Amino acid sequence: MRAWAVIETGKPLKEIELPTPEPTGKQVLLEITHAGVCHSDLHIWEGEYDLGSRGKMRLTDRGVVLPLAMGHEIVGKVLKWGPEANAAGLKVGDHMIVFPWVGCGKCAECLADEDNMCRVKPASLGVYQNGGYATHVVAPEPRHLVPLGNLDPSLAATYACSGITVFSAINKVMPMPADEPIVLVGAGGLGLNAIAVLKAKGHKRIVVVDVAQSKLDAAKKEGATDTVLADGPDTAKRIVDAAGGQVGAIVDLVNGTDTARFAFDSLRKGGKLVQVGLFGGEMNIPLPLMPIRALTIQGSYVGNVKELRELVTIAQSGALPAIPITNMPLNQADAALNRLKDGKVVGRIVLTASAA
Repeated sequence: MRAWAVIETGKPLKEIELPTPEPTGKQVLLEITHAGVCHSDLHIWEGEYDLGSRGKMRLTDRGVVLPLAMGHEIVGKVLKWGPEANAAGLKVGDHMIVFPWVGCGKCAECLADEDNMCRVKPASLGVYQNGGYATHVVAPEPRHLVPLGNLDPSLAATYACSGITVFSAINKVMPMPADEPIVLVGAGGLGLNAIAVLKAKGHKRIVVVDVAQSKLDAAKKEGATDTVLADGPDTAKRIVDAAGGQVGAIVDLVNGTDTARFAFDSLRKGGKLVQVGLFGGEMNIPLPLMPIRALTIQGSYVGNVKELRELVTIAQSGALPAIPITNMPLNQADAALNRLKDGKVVGRIVLTASAA
């Protein structure tokens, strides 16, 4: 198999040859047809996360070993499976969305289909083992595969991370009245998928915040009712003005020092901030306001395979609007990463195999 891998952090990806895996146990081998390029890949590529005054969390701190083919938004075709796999419903050539947030496979969380919360041995595809920037990938079990059905595979690839990440985060602030504003911080691939999910759930007031007007324009086209340009110290006031008052729910898809501050300052009494992004930095909050205003701050880490199945069912029904997709060949993974790093992507880049 071929892979476009991180050999050295911060350096260009290299095309390498690796043995094509032979599936064992419950594993399923797939030929990759589509792989999304996610902003979190930039953190892995750069080799570290910004922890503010606590310094950096490096790849080695997370147990990541190079070389690594990144990519965790994967769609592929089934080639073969191991002797212990429950092959009911599996056929060679089946087009599948691959759930990447896998764990040890044996703990209580994994056995409950909540692999993303595994505390024993996280083994996410494209993070701890080779993922989508390659010609082949191994799914640990058939339960990590969701049939593509009638979906566009380029769009469906984004559901494995961008889609379930926002779906899971939005579920943490629901239920809310449809006409009460929900604020989304960030209008990249996550933000646009979040708008799509909220619209599919029938939500009517969606306020989107970003530093780039072009991305806010895309958010408006996707269905945002209000947009806020975050280009100064008065962003919290702009959010409150756009929403018609302080807000009950904010999903921060960037999650940096600045966004955490203006998001916190925009919450109403009883409000909830769900932090998703990995931009990094540190959050400083006035502690008395937490109990006085009964605020909640909650992290949300991707999503589980149950949420992926539910989201795909919604998408297959036609209720989930599409987001803008730019396709690039799989062998241009490095160029795609650099476009994302330079802020030149509206929606999502999805890499495609030549035979896709």
